[in-house]
Amino acid sequence: MNISMLLDMAVDAFGDRVVIGTRDEGLTASRLKELTVAGADVIRSSGADAVVYLAVNGPAFPVAMFAAARAGVPLVPVNYRLGREQLDALLANHPRALGIADPNQAEVLESAGLSVRTPEQWLQQLSASDATQADEDEILDSEGAAVVIYTSGTTSAPKGVLLRHENLTSYVFGSVEFANAEDVDAALVSVPPYHIAAVANVITNLYAGRRTMVLEQFTPEQWLDTVRGEGITNALVVPTMLSRIVDSDADKSIPTLRGLAYGGAPMPARVIEQALQLWPEVGFVNAYGLTETSSTVAVLGPDEHRAAIESDDPQSRARLGSVGVPVPGVEIEIRDDNDVVLGAGEVGRICVAGDQVSAEYAGVGRMVDERGFFDTRDKGYLDDEGYLFVGGRVDDTIIRGAENIAPAEIEDVILRHPAVLDVAVVGLPDEEWGQRIEAAVVLRPGEGVDGEALRAFVRDALRSSKTPERIVYWDELPRTETGKLVRRHVVERLVEQAAAL
Repeated sequence: MNISMLLDMAVDAFGDRVVIGTRDEGLTASRLKELTVAGADVIRSSGADAVVYLAVNGPAFPVAMFAAARAGVPLVPVNYRLGREQLDALLANHPRALGIADPNQAEVLESAGLSVRTPEQWLQQLSASDATQADEDEILDSEGAAVVIYTSGTTSAPKGVLLRHENLTSYVFGSVEFANAEDVDAALVSVPPYHIAAVANVITNLYAGRRTMVLEQFTPEQWLDTVRGEGITNALVVPTMLSRIVDSDADKSIPTLRGLAYGGAPMPARVIEQALQLWPEVGFVNAYGLTETSSTVAVLGPDEHRAAIESDDPQSRARLGSVGVPVPGVEIEIRDDNDVVLGAGEVGRICVAGDQVSAEYAGVGRMVDERGFFDTRDKGYLDDEGYLFVGGRVDDTIIRGAENIAPAEIEDVILRHPAVLDVAVVGLPDEEWGQRIEAAVVLRPGEGVDGEALRAFVRDALRSSKTPERIVYWDELPRTETGKLVRRHVVERLVEQAAAL
């Protein structure tokens, strides 16, 4: 099933409802379809085999996605923060694409030989088109790639992940009930278009009948003002955003908000506990997924969040640190290095299977085993009731002597210190131990703590072998827009600093 058929269903069920943008000036489902039909005609006429989107999020993005789907070519949303060399390398993979770019990025696409228009020009061109009626006999491609998303490259060079129509529609059907939203419901998305969550939110909110709007430039104050001003009922943030919101001095009253989903990176316990106390009427959802899995594969729902802070049961409280249970249609196994499936409580590699799992890379193919399981390269374990706990990337493991040490365990301890805002723990080469533990720490404004005192703080909670040998203080850590820590950049900078000593 082609994802543009989700839009067709929405038009049939609630065509006059605003589904994209502000409630006063947004696009109805019917108008969105008219624009995408016109967009598909433009794409076909151009002979393009893809649509490269190099711009911030906004109404032009869903129009481009559904237009590409109707034309039978993939949408390729590209990270506009990449350097020129990286952009050129990615664009070399799409020489026949039609380009949509912000004015300050248009030259990049033009130099790659692409026909380019800005988001405004794209929408104006489609608005002026006569091709707004779909051909009822039109056969839509449901086999090819709907979207190609390049991974963030936090541990290696970015790879193009192919998400086929069946992957995305399987995710929608397993996650959302059709037309279950009220006509006043609205979702606020604060992630860029090149992130899987942006794609997933467009199609799931549309399928539910919920209006989607985006916040192009995040600040806590603007987020809070938008939630109030637009009557937002559901929102998606990454942990660094939620941290800034709860720490903000701004007015935090958001009476219309009913659901707040978060994910993309580990959530500090302090932050989610503060948020739960701040908004007791809001249902919080922790969503765990990857680009390769078409977004969410496990969810910790509102009931589990509340039970965790209201219960005296240690197991219930501990589940606030989990990402919940698998969504319908997804299987999760924990395996050791020999691919043996592990039991409850045993830490290993998180492997997932299901129709929504793509695990397909451009030029490589599908990276699944004979049973269809994809190795996420994340470490974790399942408890005795099937709740998944994620412990960081396998590649992040620090091997000190013969001991495997998870950076997340040390980071969790350091984040408990009241002076610490952010931290990254990594392993650096060491002649004696193989790797030594070092930490880069960001302090809260106006706070201070001596490195030796912070090391003692860790040693009291863990043991000396897990205590960082060196702690440095930085103004900020290298993170992506969605809050993912780029550990290789932390390692590179720490090595440079050590060499300069």
